[in-house]
Amino acid sequence: MAYIKILFVYLIVCRAFAAEVSITIDDPSLDSGAPFTADQRNSRILEALRKHQAQALLFVCGKRVDSAKGRALLRTWGQAGHWIGNHSYSHENYGSAGQGFEEFSLDVQKGETVIKDLPGFRRIFRFPYLKEGNTASKRDRMRSFLEKSGYSQGYVTIDASDWYVSDRLRERLKKNPKADLAPYRNFYLRHIWERSQFYNGLSEKVLGREVKHTLLLHHNTLNALFLDDLLRMFKEKGWKIISAKDASSDPVFKAAPKIVPAGESVLWAIAKESGKFDPILRYPAEDGVYEKVEMDRLGL
Repeated sequence: MAYIKILFVYLIVCRAFAAEVSITIDDPSLDSGAPFTADQRNSRILEALRKHQAQALLFVCGKRVDSAKGRALLRTWGQAGHWIGNHSYSHENYGSAGQGFEEFSLDVQKGETVIKDLPGFRRIFRFPYLKEGNTASKRDRMRSFLEKSGYSQGYVTIDASDWYVSDRLRERLKKNPKADLAPYRNFYLRHIWERSQFYNGLSEKVLGREVKHTLLLHHNTLNALFLDDLLRMFKEKGWKIISAKDASSDPVFKAAPKIVPAGESVLWAIAKESGKFDPILRYPAEDGVYEKVEMDRLGL
């Protein structure tokens, strides 16, 4: 009996301190890709979020949806209670030497024109590729510009490479529409779980606590197929799916790490700024090259 009581208390404590994660999805588009049209892909992603009662944050690259049809697709997100944020208009890399502040800030403003009248719009900005500037001057000028424009940072805490897995899956489906999808599903779930464990551990090491996480995903074939499985996986492993609104209350999203190049996961950036964790911080923090070897080995 005593053992049962101890086990019960342990389970209650574990549940009370379960890691929390919100879903953010970048780059909705009107592109069709096997096996879905843009509307089918959008509907499947929204249905997975609805099924798990997950209020998400969609980051929009304006050029990909700058049409009546594109705004109609975006409107389904706002009408479903999700937030819509700015991901620039052209999706240029602000971490490149050729991308200046004046050009980039105008592009951010242009991106807002596509989404500002939609239900769910919030002044939250996420840098394309998570690159916040390759010089201190560019970094600080954009931070000042965003603050004066009423924007908060759409930081990622859990970075990953779902886009790369999805690209490889699409190429396989082009060659063989009847390809077995299970290996891609399994690789994807392992990849996201491993990255979630890494960044949650980094949060504990750097901040001494688990933050309210934001997971970076994309509006792609992979998530149209397997977002339901991913959300179920988190729940089965004891993580709590929280809303974008809830996640935004975490103080970590007000951080302004002073590193150059600036960007990556905000947890990565805070760790880099501390100078204490360089042996475990690869650069760039996430990229398809890290998954290529294993996917090649598995024939994916």
